[in-house]
Parts: sequence; C-alpha cells; structure tokens
Amino acid sequence: MKFLIKLSYDGSNYNGFQFQKGFPSIQECLETAITKVNNNKKTKVVATGRTDKKVHALCQYVHTNIDINITENKLKRAINSNLPPDIHVIETKIVDESFHARYNVKSKEYRYYINIGEYNPIERNYIFQYNHDLNILSMEKAIKYFIGTHDFRAFVTENKEKENCVRTITSAIINQNNNKIEIIFKGTGFLKYQVRNMVGILIKVGENKILPETVKQILESKNRQKAGKTAPAEGLYLTNVDY
Repeated sequence: MKFLIKLSYDGSNYNGFQFQKGFPSIQECLETAITKVNNNKKTKVVATGRTDKKVHALCQYVHTNIDINITENKLKRAINSNLPPDIHVIETKIVDESFHARYNVKSKEYRYYINIGEYNPIERNYIFQYNHDLNILSMEKAIKYFIGTHDFRAFVTENKEKENCVRTITSAIINQNNNKIEIIFKGTGFLKYQVRNMVGILIKVGENKILPETVKQILESKNRQKAGKTAPAEGLYLTNVDY
C-alpha cells in the first residue's frame, strides 16, 4: 500500500532533509524507522521537497510503499516509536498508487522569523537573531515585487545549473509582533535558497541600504551577484503544503 505521511521536525541537528552520506539527515532517520516497521525491508520515501541544513518543518510530506498489512493509525504510532524526539509523524493516510508527494503539490508556504530585539540564546536555533531595528514599512513595499510569476534566477544560489527558474508567488506578507518579524511566502514552488535569498534582500531594504524599488530591478536583472547575502537557515520553516 502507498501511504502519504505528514511530519514535522526540528532541523537544528540535521544536514537537511535529503540523505547525505556521513551526515545526519531527516530522510535517513525516517527511512530507518519505516524500514523497521516494514519487516526490515529497505524502504525509501519521496518528499514534497527538500529543506536545507538547520531548516525546520511544521508540515512536510513524504510518500512511501508499505508491504505489511497495517492501519493508518498503527503505522503512525509504529514509525514514531522508532524516530528521535526531534522528528514526529503527525498523520498517515492511504493514497492511490498514482499519487506523488512532489508532483501533486499545488502550493507551499514558508515562514521566516527574525528577532529585532535583544539577543535570545534560547531561540537562537529557531529565530534569526538579527537584534537591530529594521524599516518594516520599506520591507513591506519591497516584498510586493516578489508577488506574481517571475524568473527568480537572481535569488537562486547555484542557478547556473538551473535552466528554468520561473516560479509563481501568490502571496507575500510581513507581520510584526513586538520585536518578532514574520515573513510569509506562498507559491506554487520554490528553488534552492530562494526564500532565504529573498529574505536577505528584504533585510537589506530594512537596513535602508537600498530602496524598495531596487528589489524589482534585481529581480529583472536575473543576476545573483546583485541580490546580496543569504539569510541564516535557522529562521526558516516549511509551514504548509497543499495538494
């Protein structure tokens, strides 16, 4: 049977979702746990997408094929009993054999968190500790240039290998609650480091180093060298996936 598995994880101690020999990964932990449940038959998973080193997920999905006869709820409990405490299966669901966790995705949502107040050592792995004021009004103007269908080549690291960098962002907003800033992007799909690179340029706008309109110029230039630094990974969360 093919199962769709919804999970969340704290990415602090992992080198990203994807398996990498010699480095801890979410995929390796998940496949090890599912293999044990599946009568020790080597079992692979296919994810909706890959998160990078130290990036977190509140809503990640994978699909996998299980040979044993098991209910959805029992599978959930069995996998969780074999996972470390920083990875948790939220739900398992039987799906049609034609279902694909990546190709059936309609949209994804990422959220990035920034602390502009006093440094907080407790939150250092979960919120980017920027710890300085930012011009939120300018950032709100700048983020609107990302909405729509664009070639995001200027905001994709290692984009020389990417022939198609066209993606659609349907929503991009900034919320502020006291000293915490939340940046939300929703779109049909995102490229490697794209969200963190977009946040990086928004921070530069917030520092009053460039004007909001410059974001549009950089986007149209398709030149990664003009887009500035990549925001740190610890502030980024995959928060929702729609099928």
